[in-house]
Amino acid sequence: MSSTVIDRPTDITVPAGGLWAKLPLIAGVIGALCTLGTIAMMFGEHKDRAFFAYLFAFATVLSIALGALGFVLIQHVTRAGWSAVVRRIAEAAAATLPLFAVLFIPIAFLGFHNLYPWSHESDAILEAKRWWLGADLGNGSGSKFLIRAVMFFSVWSVLGLMLWRKSVAQDALIGDTAGRDKITHSLWTLSAGGIFLYALSLSFAAVDWMMSLQPHWFSTIYGVYYFAGAMVAFYAFLALTMMALQKGGMLKHAITTEHYHDVGKFTFGHTVFWAYITFCQFMLIWYANIPEETEFYMVRMEGGWDKVSLAMPIIHFFIPFLFLISRHVKRHRTGLAVGAVWMLVVHTIDIFWNVMPNQGAHGGGEHDGAAAGAAGEAVAAAAHAAPHFAVQLVDILALVGIAGLFLAAFAFLLKKSAVVCINEPRLFESLRHENY
Repeated sequence: MSSTVIDRPTDITVPAGGLWAKLPLIAGVIGALCTLGTIAMMFGEHKDRAFFAYLFAFATVLSIALGALGFVLIQHVTRAGWSAVVRRIAEAAAATLPLFAVLFIPIAFLGFHNLYPWSHESDAILEAKRWWLGADLGNGSGSKFLIRAVMFFSVWSVLGLMLWRKSVAQDALIGDTAGRDKITHSLWTLSAGGIFLYALSLSFAAVDWMMSLQPHWFSTIYGVYYFAGAMVAFYAFLALTMMALQKGGMLKHAITTEHYHDVGKFTFGHTVFWAYITFCQFMLIWYANIPEETEFYMVRMEGGWDKVSLAMPIIHFFIPFLFLISRHVKRHRTGLAVGAVWMLVVHTIDIFWNVMPNQGAHGGGEHDGAAAGAAGEAVAAAAHAAPHFAVQLVDILALVGIAGLFLAAFAFLLKKSAVVCINEPRLFESLRHENY
């Protein structure tokens, strides 16, 4: 435990003139230029790649913000005390979710037909799913898809902004115990109902935006799979942000080795959870051996994607499992930083592996799904149509662009308030938190 015990942290605001104060402008300019560059490429010769690169970057960075929202909801529902010192970081990250509604516009209105084959193709399988997917082929409309997207972003934006605003408002009520406790209970109530809406909306968004890239394929736990990755990414982001804030002169004594230890434990735990969900999804599809289901893995077993597929269990589970299982690593900031950077990188690779092979690999054929032979031929055709594994400039450009805009919004929100929940009733408990 930290040798310095405090009743209330004083280094709780972003220092003027420091990097954190300049980050909204720096990250914002870089993010805007890279994002506009990616959008410009959507009108060029390689527009298909630009659309898929943009969706990959969008899904990757969005997962961090959604992981942050899930974290805040869980902390309130469980009445957690240890996290009071770091919860404002998650609140600020979750409050950036309205930004992603704006960033979704190129996907919804520019790349819709390029990304989603069900919007312009038809066969018996797709027609059976038309009640959900929508996109009446007579007019090419994706109204159901867009309506659900509006619903998802509405839920996330309302929850993220309300949780952040109520928490910030609580900061001003020092000395007003009744007012402080009233806000605390309202946060608990909001989170108790919000966590169900969060779980459903995240799951269906993953189905709509990523799983339907291969519309013949289906998985009943794909939403949980995306959630698991989102939590891993968020905890890695949280660990690095805690270190960066302390490097910038904030929360020097408030965040202790004990808090790093807990964040490391949750990073480790969700890494195991991701591996469990990933294995369950693969094992059930492999065992059933239904052509429409195996299409997902067939596409990823050719053209260099096979190497990524075989590497994922090693780099996303076995290596971080053996590294983060150590108590010493989780309590050592350099060790935890290495683990956090590693997890962010492999999570990015995981989303890349989910999105990019779908470029041209939907299999579109006119089979009716009844004959396994015809279905198998369509699956094989889809696998051969998938692009070879390669990282292109537009992939990096899109990722830097959306990540830059996210960091700009995140840093801006941190500047607008204290970087810690200074009037949280459980702050005293958090400051003295100790692992045994």
